[in-house]
Amino acid sequence: MGSQNTQPPLVGVPESNQAGFSTTVTDTTLSEALIVLRKRKLVLIIAVLLGLVYGIYTAESQPKLYEAYGRIQVRSGSSNEYRVNPIQGAGGDYNSKMLTEIEILKSDSLMLKVCRDLDLSNNPDFVEEKGPLPHTTLDDGETRQITVHRLQSNLHVTLVNKTDIIRISYSSLNPKLSADIVNKVISEYIQRSYQTRFASSQQVSVWLSGTLQDLKQQVETSQEQMMDLQRRLGILGFDPTHNQISASLDDLAKAAGAAKLARIIAEARYRVINGMDPNTIEGSIETTPGTATGELSGLRSQLAASKANYATLESSLGPNHPQSKALKAQIDEYTKEIDQEQNRLIVQAKENYVIARANEDQTTAALEAQKSDAYKLRDQLVEYTLREREFEANRTLYDSLQQRLRTASVQSGLESLEIDVVDQALPPAKPVLRPQSTVILTALVFSLLAGIVVAFLLESLDTGLRSIAEIESITELPSLAIIPRARRSSVDQAASLTTAQRNIGILTQPKSQFAEAFRSLRTSLLLSNTTHPPKYIVLTSATPSEGKTTAASNLAAILAQRDTRVLLIDGDLRRPNVHHRFGLNGKIGLTTVLTGATTLEDTVQRVPEIPNLDILPSGPVPPFPTEMLSSAAMDAILKRCGEIYNYIVIDSPPILSVTDGVILARQADAVVLVVRHGKSSKHVVRRARDLLLRSGAAITGIVLNAVDLNSPEYYGYYGYSGYSYASVDSDSWEKTPVAADKNESGETER
Repeated sequence: MGSQNTQPPLVGVPESNQAGFSTTVTDTTLSEALIVLRKRKLVLIIAVLLGLVYGIYTAESQPKLYEAYGRIQVRSGSSNEYRVNPIQGAGGDYNSKMLTEIEILKSDSLMLKVCRDLDLSNNPDFVEEKGPLPHTTLDDGETRQITVHRLQSNLHVTLVNKTDIIRISYSSLNPKLSADIVNKVISEYIQRSYQTRFASSQQVSVWLSGTLQDLKQQVETSQEQMMDLQRRLGILGFDPTHNQISASLDDLAKAAGAAKLARIIAEARYRVINGMDPNTIEGSIETTPGTATGELSGLRSQLAASKANYATLESSLGPNHPQSKALKAQIDEYTKEIDQEQNRLIVQAKENYVIARANEDQTTAALEAQKSDAYKLRDQLVEYTLREREFEANRTLYDSLQQRLRTASVQSGLESLEIDVVDQALPPAKPVLRPQSTVILTALVFSLLAGIVVAFLLESLDTGLRSIAEIESITELPSLAIIPRARRSSVDQAASLTTAQRNIGILTQPKSQFAEAFRSLRTSLLLSNTTHPPKYIVLTSATPSEGKTTAASNLAAILAQRDTRVLLIDGDLRRPNVHHRFGLNGKIGLTTVLTGATTLEDTVQRVPEIPNLDILPSGPVPPFPTEMLSSAAMDAILKRCGEIYNYIVIDSPPILSVTDGVILARQADAVVLVVRHGKSSKHVVRRARDLLLRSGAAITGIVLNAVDLNSPEYYGYYGYSGYSYASVDSDSWEKTPVAADKNESGETER
């Protein structure tokens, strides 16, 4: 009993994923979608039939609607250049402007006014009711809402492509009513456009008029304040740079510079004259203005001439001669005059220096005083500048608003020219009907789409396992075989068959797809372990009625076709069924062997139709099946069976119902989980897989049982067309064991 010590790797499952519990999601392909649609074809057929019936009914019963239409042109308007806001007319986005106008045409306020003017709530053609109607009023909230909604739903407002023309149409049972509604909508829209724009311009005009009065008062006040400050500062005109203080400051600055220069020159002349040799004064400095040019030089020349004459007379006449004395006196007089003249020049230079210095001091003092006044003026000029700017800003704003006021007055009379009626609505001559073929085809298309959606919805809500790929994805276990649904024998044929032949399909149909599926299962099991084929094989299921007993019986029969001895043990001690399948006695069996009432050799029963197959029924139902299956006696029996038989196939109870199946699975070399097609749900199979893995059972794989091979998922799975067992005697498989074995080795025949 190899599984008690070692667990063989699962066939086709990587070692890293054998104990994993994650679900592998398979990609949805177009072929899988087609399989789903083929499987749910009944839903599609019903949906198409319902769509066809609905389309025919809709096409035959569609009302005769009369559609009237009118067209208007919405222009920028001739008043655009006079607009208060020019961007509103020409600079805005064209598409957004036209969409805005379309929304205005469908607005509740405009629709309500049309309903009131035409009294649509009491119009039988509008409400689509025959006979006299009870009088209603739009003041009632529910009536107003229903009427406006009906008008909006049947009114179609569209923009003609690449134009500024709007098309307005309405459909109703009365052609005249359709035309009246369209024309009324157009007239109300034009009236509303004129009134709203005129009221807006008038509102702007009134607001500007009131604002201008306040602004005008502010301009006058700021102008008076500026002029008062201008007079106080002595500013001439409106130029603050030309005033008396600044002009005086410029003159004093120039006078101070000239006085300083004159003082420097006078001081230099005085110091030079005062420190020079008296004999070189007239040759080194310019004479003072007002003094005779060269007077000192003339005196010196006369003195020199007199001295020369005196020297001549003194040598010839002597010093005491009257002429000599007279000339001597003249020389003294010249000398005295020269000294006086030199002293006068020095005194005059000093006086000029003193005057220049006094002039400089006075001019500088006046300049400083004027600077103080200028500093005060600067602060006042700042205030003047602020006053002037305030005045200019108020005056500019006043002039601008006054111009806008005139513009708004002109604009208010020109806004109504923006909407032009291109076509008035006329009552249509014929109703507008959709082609019946179009209605039917549309209904068919939508019903087909709805059927596809419902089909996929049902497929997603279906928790049953129907495809082998889905089962492998859920369990992460390989599929060992797909067992098709067995065909029942006819009444006449069943009467001539034994119990085993009626219940074991491979006996009566050895060449069928059913038998071939169990041969495939046998091959998968024998090749599941590379070292040695499994001896103890347990077949179990998650829930009852999934076909594990059928699978165990047919698998045991297939294994017995070879030159091997096979034992089939009915391990279901609660609801045994194997002995019924083979028509055997169930009074003795596994339970009697476990209790020691009978021996294994005496209890085992044989099937005449299958010489190499022995059956060990369950025997009487015990009170504690779990304790018996987990006892040491059970281990001893299995060990003894392993010494006698080549293969031991055990039919176990459902593992989610009782724990007997888990106990038997732990003692097996290979555990096969049988899943019935369309019955088992995903979470049930996953739960069964988890129980087996946690118990340490050697799960070899899964078997999908009772598959309808005509279903879309398995269409063509067993394709044997044109292929047959030509060399096999079909009378009895017992007489041709060699041929059967040959088929066993050629599993790829399928």
